[in-house]
Amino acid sequence: MSTAAALPTTQHAGVIERYTFKERFVHWFTGVTYLYCVGTGLALYTPHLYWLAFMLGGAPTSRFWHPIIGLGFIIGTLWMNNLWRHDMELTEVDRRWLDNSKAYVTNDEARTPLSERFNGGQKLFYWLMLYGGLLLLLSGMFLWFPEYIPRPSGWVRGVMVLLHEVAALLTIGGFIIHVYMGIFMVPGSMTAITTGYVTRAWAWTHHRLWYLRATGQK
Repeated sequence: MSTAAALPTTQHAGVIERYTFKERFVHWFTGVTYLYCVGTGLALYTPHLYWLAFMLGGAPTSRFWHPIIGLGFIIGTLWMNNLWRHDMELTEVDRRWLDNSKAYVTNDEARTPLSERFNGGQKLFYWLMLYGGLLLLLSGMFLWFPEYIPRPSGWVRGVMVLLHEVAALLTIGGFIIHVYMGIFMVPGSMTAITTGYVTRAWAWTHHRLWYLRATGQK
């Protein structure tokens, strides 16, 4: 029997706000700018994915807009950090959740530890995207303005290319998992980030500690 079903149905009546309009806007803004950078970046990375550049306006257009939209992604990421940094701090609650993350992945609700507004996995993804984004910015600046790198220090460019690729691959992997979890593993997550609201039953089941605090029960 699920955790939610074990509670009186009256306790689940109605909905509760999970994300404000500002939080939803910056989330979608950051996600869209990141996807554009992924598409144009992969197109420039290998000829096998050149068709992505064709779909996005051609190679010159992709090359021009990739770093500019990338700055938009960084701005969105920093804005998101301003909104969520306190919610994303790792705590002992998160460590217990991460130690038992297998129960979450297998939908074993009885053994899944309680979580706050964001669980341990969501927090790890958040920090991956934040620091990964900053690494993309740092390395990308060297690639954007190669003429400012002294010729004898050409090895610097090689290192920055490698760092850019590693950061891109790590964030792409995290992004894929994030989307998969939100759409397929935890139904209702897309509704939350689109409308801003979730059912109280959903909140109780997936983020009970946050639900209790938000409803004044803790």
